[in-house]
Amino acid sequence: MAQVSRITLPLMLRLPAEFHLQMLGHCLHGLPDEACGLLAGDPVTGDVTAIYRTRNVADSARYYTVDPREHLRADRDAESHGSSIIGVFHSHTHTDAYPSPTDVSQAPDPSWHYVLVSLRDTHPVVRSYRIAEGRIMEESVVLKPHELTPS
Repeated sequence: MAQVSRITLPLMLRLPAEFHLQMLGHCLHGLPDEACGLLAGDPVTGDVTAIYRTRNVADSARYYTVDPREHLRADRDAESHGSSIIGVFHSHTHTDAYPSPTDVSQAPDPSWHYVLVSLRDTHPVVRSYRIAEGRIMEESVVLKPHELTPS
């Protein structure tokens, strides 16, 4: 009998409020096409330490492709700051914030966070998922308050 592998990573994404706003702005700016970007941070805790707004080279309202050169630059920058790429975000312009069959088939890493921003309704809806072996698992998105630095 074959064993089925299981993911035991925490199902939580911890996103600073300012990155949440930057992500929403990037997705709205991308209309009428889908917008996309990458998330960097701690793969163990799910803490996001940087976002990278990238170009959707697919130029499509139905699917996205992160610009490979921008992905490489983001990966190198994240590593230079002691973190790594832990996920991707993209907008759905006409549908719910739920992974499409294309999203599932293109999910490159089961440890990544897959953040979807639905722009279908008046207010954007943000949800995050883990996708492994075709299984979709929703996770909590915790917005961390903006931290003021002392002057």
